Amino acid sequence: MSGTTHDRLDAHGHTHGHKHDDHYHTWVAPSEIEARVRAFESLLVEKNITTHDAIDTLVATFENDLGPMHGARVVAKAWVDPAYRARLNQDGTAAIAELGYRGLQTEHVKALFDTETDHHMWVCTLCSCFPWTLLGIPPVWFKSAPYRAKVVSHPRDVLRDFGYDLPADVKVHVWDTSAEQRYLVVPLRPADTDDLTEEQLAGLVTRDCMIGTGKPLSRAEWEASR
Repeated sequence: MSGTTHDRLDAHGHTHGHKHDDHYHTWVAPSEIEARVRAFESLLVEKNITTHDAIDTLVATFENDLGPMHGARVVAKAWVDPAYRARLNQDGTAAIAELGYRGLQTEHVKALFDTETDHHMWVCTLCSCFPWTLLGIPPVWFKSAPYRAKVVSHPRDVLRDFGYDLPADVKVHVWDTSAEQRYLVVPLRPADTDDLTEEQLAGLVTRDCMIGTGKPLSRAEWEASR
């Protein structure tokens, strides 16, 4: 893999994915899934259980109202507010709820704090448990069996696949998420950002860095994306 996927947030809180080559994406067969979804949707509409408009509204909610812009707010606040960071470390679910994010797989969240010597990643090895409210719909590669297997056995190789080469002296911790325990990585704050506001800092936070497969945008990358 020559790169990763960054989700940039615009002024309205919408995400704009910047995709690069993604081997994990090619290991699944979304066409079969899409066909099943269309057939199921048609059946529900035919039986008057729902309508196409209702389904479109639900999809729009997941695309626009749930997503990494929320997780980014949590991370940015932890970067600038030591008291909030302490509460997030002690009880992630409660601290996240302070910002209004609850339910939809946002319960039982533990924050994982990167340091100069420790890097955290998380994966759902059995299915695809994902904190939708904080990160939106899980990416296709996150749900693929090859990725889930490789990140557990060779996490550094996965990071390199995403263009993220950690120093050898940094220890990598891989956490297995489930319905009873979900995670959110709080990455290291990028250098040269002391003058940025909390809202501006949230613009540096990518979905992938909150999973642990990427890192926040640098100041230069952030400024170039505006």
